[in-house]
Amino acid sequence: MTEGGPVPGPDGRLRCPWGLSTEDYVAYHDEEWGRPVRGDDELFERLCLEAFQSGLSWITILRRREGFRRAFDGFRIASVAGFGEADRERLLADEGIIRNRAKVDATLANAKLLATWSPGELDALIWSHAPDPAGRPAPRSVSDVPAVTDESTALAKALKKRGIRFVGPTTAYALMQACGLVDDHVEGCVARGGR
Repeated sequence: MTEGGPVPGPDGRLRCPWGLSTEDYVAYHDEEWGRPVRGDDELFERLCLEAFQSGLSWITILRRREGFRRAFDGFRIASVAGFGEADRERLLADEGIIRNRAKVDATLANAKLLATWSPGELDALIWSHAPDPAGRPAPRSVSDVPAVTDESTALAKALKKRGIRFVGPTTAYALMQACGLVDDHVEGCVARGGR
């Protein structure tokens, strides 16, 4: 077995090593990460959560995801776009989320901006940066998985050019991984290819 390659879980099925690093990751790894996510609100949620994750571990965000969903009204763009100063103060006092002023402000500003876009526009913009899967061999180990790619750099630039805040190439690549634009499950992993 390749170091950093798939490892057997308690059920004997092979998974990416990170997918077994904590019990909270197993369902996320098996059922969500790398599966295609479509829809403006759904992608807005993932974009926001990846921004909140910046500088933190993903497990911190995953464990607070329901708190984020409650605080940001399910990440419905139209709803969050209507949040005012009282909502901002509420968010900054909410212990169920990461209370980072810059990240909260970016989320609110991004929602206001996205509310002016046409339906499907965010989805189309993000998915237009999905690389050709035929040109991406399956990673043999986690060390083969990049943190940034040309596509994620282009996506971050495209989002910033349109006014989206708090997204760089690394955050954009994490978004691409989480939303299935790329499949970075290691070769042999039970979840590779959306199985």
